[in-house]
Amino acid sequence: MSAQRRVLALAAVGITVLAAGCSSSKSPTASSSTTAGSSTTAAAPATSSSASSASVGPSSPVSSASSGGASSDIAFNQANLAKLDAALKSAMAGKDMSAVNIAMVVNVAADYWKAGQVGFQKGCADLGISSSKCTYFAPPNGKLTEQTSELETLDSHGVTGYSISAIDPKSAAGTIHTDVSKGVFVLAIDSPLPGTDAAGLYLGTPNYDAGFAAGKAMKAALNGTGKVAILVGSLTALNAVQRIQGFTDAIKGTGITIVQKVNDNLSASTATSDAETILANNPDVTGLYGVYSYDGPALAQAVKSANKTATVHIVCDDSDAQTLSFIQDGVISATIVQMPYQQGYTGAYILAAEKVLGKDATMAIVKPYLSSDGSTLSSGVGTLNKADLSDYQALQQSLGIS
Repeated sequence: MSAQRRVLALAAVGITVLAAGCSSSKSPTASSSTTAGSSTTAAAPATSSSASSASVGPSSPVSSASSGGASSDIAFNQANLAKLDAALKSAMAGKDMSAVNIAMVVNVAADYWKAGQVGFQKGCADLGISSSKCTYFAPPNGKLTEQTSELETLDSHGVTGYSISAIDPKSAAGTIHTDVSKGVFVLAIDSPLPGTDAAGLYLGTPNYDAGFAAGKAMKAALNGTGKVAILVGSLTALNAVQRIQGFTDAIKGTGITIVQKVNDNLSASTATSDAETILANNPDVTGLYGVYSYDGPALAQAVKSANKTATVHIVCDDSDAQTLSFIQDGVISATIVQMPYQQGYTGAYILAAEKVLGKDATMAIVKPYLSSDGSTLSSGVGTLNKADLSDYQALQQSLGIS
């Protein structure tokens, strides 16, 4: 199969382009409250920017290059999401879009979320929503106060709906309740929001499945035996809890044991320092699992500094540039990838539809695409290793992700 057809095959099956939990390289990337048309990350493809009415046209850009079948373990849910996008767009055709004012609020300014920003911008553009009414925000330092402040700003700007990867779901619950009571639509992305007014729909990676895939990758890397430490940006965020549980269940019945779980507080430098300490104090540790996207590169730096690249195996989440480089070099064994691009793209469609069609009508369209739990709209999960690297990078480029 040619390289081009392999790329198209990956795009066709429906996937989930990057990874999960937080974001990537946590040298925070440029900070970020931007409208959809003002990003320096990647410009949204040109489409009508007048928010008059939606017209039926090509559906999800990932699906538009479909051909062949998947040739790797990077299989996501793009085919179903493309059908959903098309159904939502068809339902909004001819409707007045002028009142739509939406936002995407993530949990940290990092490489991982660049794909989400590109997808959000593209979704807004494809629906003909003015860039001034499509705001993307990433807290520059991943601080709760930054995210809370932005939600207050959005409220003052009359936002009609927003998607959010909440830094602290419990702390966000009150704000979400207030917003929903005002008629603002709130969509959970990246991590579910149980116990809040946004618990009814989650768009993102099935986090337990992602953790289970990471556990399987670790089993393969360690040949079923060894001691592993887990590093993560939060031990309480639901996405982290579910990933760690999946990882734990995947290694049950093997000779692999988890000796430590460490909270690096959303800091790459802390993750590196913690990993260095773990390796120094536990010379028998042979595996490291980094749950948030910046963790992979951070752990790779620690393993390189300890001169243990031949004996300590890393499995991580997400696919920022540093992670892919370390996979190419053999320092990281595998990474579990998801699709923040689609969290942005389909997220824009859902938020627009909830304003234009109403929540009940929108959920009626969404319902057939939900997982068995009745609330998860999966963006998929895949395992990426060196063998699949070139195809995956080509897929990113085809989506405008650099």
